[in-house]
Amino acid sequence: MTWQEQTARIERQQAEVRAFVAEQRKLKADWNHRSRDMAFAPWQFAIGGMIAGAALFAAGMALVRLLSH
Repeated sequence: MTWQEQTARIERQQAEVRAFVAEQRKLKADWNHRSRDMAFAPWQFAIGGMIAGAALFAAGMALVRLLSH
């Protein structure tokens, strides 16, 4: 194998390694983003439930007010 062929082979391997590392970093960043969002999931559900309950309460009060007049 000539020096140029060896250099080309090494450069191809380095490019593959760089692509692999970039993919791993992307997956790690995605995992970090998802795990950070998972911590807030129960609170999102609770706050959504409170908002829905308040909306239903307000609709019920409006209905009572309309029926009482």
